[in-house]
Amino acid sequence: MSSALDLDLSGVPTRRGRRAAVVLLVLLVVAGLAAGGWWWWSNRDPGPQPAAEAFASAWDEGDPAAGPVAGTPATVRQRYETLVDGLQLDPPAVTLTEVSEPVEGTATAALSVRWDLGGDRAWAYDTTADLVRGDDGWQVEFTPALVHPRLTDDLRLVTRRTTPQRADVLAADGTPLVTGRGVVEVGVQPSRVEDLEELVDDLRDILDLTADDLAERIEAAGENAFVPVVTLRDDDYAEVEDELYPLPGTVFRRDELPLAPTAAFARALLGRAGPVTAELVEEHPERYAAGDLVGLSGLQRAYDEQLFGLPGLEVAAVPGEDAAEDTEEAVLHEEPAVDGTPVRVTLDEAVQRAADDTLAQETEHPSALVAIRVSDGHVLAVANGPASGGLDIATQGRFAPGSTFKVVTTAALLAEGLDTDDTVGCEGEAVVDGRRFTNAEDGARGQVPFREAFAESCNTTFVTLAGDLPPDALARAAEDFGLGGQHGLGVDAFTGSVPTNEGATDQAAAAIGQARNLASPLAMADVAATVARGAHRAPQLVLDPDPQDPADERPLDPEIASALQQLMREVVTNGSGSAVADVPGGPVHGKTGTAEYGDESPPRTHAWFIGYQDDLAFAVLVAETEDSFGGRVAAPLAADFLTRLAD
Repeated sequence: MSSALDLDLSGVPTRRGRRAAVVLLVLLVVAGLAAGGWWWWSNRDPGPQPAAEAFASAWDEGDPAAGPVAGTPATVRQRYETLVDGLQLDPPAVTLTEVSEPVEGTATAALSVRWDLGGDRAWAYDTTADLVRGDDGWQVEFTPALVHPRLTDDLRLVTRRTTPQRADVLAADGTPLVTGRGVVEVGVQPSRVEDLEELVDDLRDILDLTADDLAERIEAAGENAFVPVVTLRDDDYAEVEDELYPLPGTVFRRDELPLAPTAAFARALLGRAGPVTAELVEEHPERYAAGDLVGLSGLQRAYDEQLFGLPGLEVAAVPGEDAAEDTEEAVLHEEPAVDGTPVRVTLDEAVQRAADDTLAQETEHPSALVAIRVSDGHVLAVANGPASGGLDIATQGRFAPGSTFKVVTTAALLAEGLDTDDTVGCEGEAVVDGRRFTNAEDGARGQVPFREAFAESCNTTFVTLAGDLPPDALARAAEDFGLGGQHGLGVDAFTGSVPTNEGATDQAAAAIGQARNLASPLAMADVAATVARGAHRAPQLVLDPDPQDPADERPLDPEIASALQQLMREVVTNGSGSAVADVPGGPVHGKTGTAEYGDESPPRTHAWFIGYQDDLAFAVLVAETEDSFGGRVAAPLAADFLTRLAD
């Protein structure tokens, strides 16, 4: 028997059946509405915001054509590159700041654009992009005004660079040492040459040139080209002008270059400035461009960023190739050039000239001379002779100091209780662990006071006495004179190396400035200045910009300092340094040195003389000599230097 809610036998729904049908119908209607809502939601217009964001992101990455743009990407990309290639800048940073509400299928996006100009400088501006709603959604209409509001189809963007004024290198008192000085560029114009072979021979003779490829360069150049031969200072050109000027084919250009007072003036230390190399342009494109005058070596190179300054940059909209004749350019942004800032050094022109002139006569062997003012540690001269190969051996050379190191050894011996009046042996030879040591020219004086052995630089005395010293005694004493220490020079320099000795033979050789002991002329001039001052103060060279502050002054034991001063005076009055005994001015204190090196017999030598007179300490080195001695080679140069200063 069926329920009253079920269908009856005639097929007419019961009350329960009618309710179920209603529920099913409602569910179908709801489902239909949901499906229609999903279709409407998924196909609604998202608005211009996503398209504007995508375009800003694509431009920020360097390719606006990769964003949603109207037209073909290739066409947009070509238009964009034509507009901005002249900037020669990295892609800008682009930020979307606002999108307007769409009106009848159009909208506007506000963009912030920032181009990096280098050196913490930038060109920033606001621009707008128009968007349109098409069959493919919202797209940006690319126009020149989008890239910059003042651009049109007739204009393109370029950057123009302005070169800063290079700064001078100044002396401590502000006097220019390296500054703009007149030069003459000597060249050849091929169209004016009558006899090429004769011209090249004349140029070689007059200018003392090798110029092996000069003829080939002239032949390969255009008829009206300027083929450079040499650049001469005004004074040097004046000496040969009468011979050069009449030669058929020679042409001349006047210019100005940053130069020291003379060609030799602290040349290796100060370095030179000249046309920038391709390598430097590639390494620092934000700073240099072809034709710039930059530091190429020495201090000029080390401080080039300060001396060179910061180039200026101008951004302009200029007429393109197909622009109308009356199209005018417009300057859109300008960053003025920042001129270089001078570098101030302690070099003294008079002292440096005297040092350079002294070494000019030593043309056969590498040579160097360093002078330091005792009272303040200022380096007044850094000279390298003509045979030094352009190297700054005065501050960076590494040479055995020879007997000039006996100043340090004596300080160690005095600290261990030696008295300068003690009797010591100055025999013809001394043997340490089987190694034979002798004196210069096999000299011998027998039993003498230590002061006499020091004055005559008796090797066997020091070799013998060194055996009583602790292994680290020489290294510790060297520190008191600045050897191997820190410096505040502001340029690369070698302050010396005196390692702890390893065994009796090593210690014996180190006591006379051989073994593994190494020093530069700067370091040994510092030793002389320390004796004169009675304390060590790190020497100074670059004053501005201020380098790292040197260590505080460290005094020597007053009794040791006084003894060393007396001993160095006796070297001049009664010993191996007599070459400086009669120079004008105050009394000279000094120490000769001869360092053997190599395997030749007799061995080659480095000849030294260090000393001081009044407020000036100095070191002279003549390197790689043929069995010469400090007293015979270096001391006479010291005498010449001091005489030039007095004159």
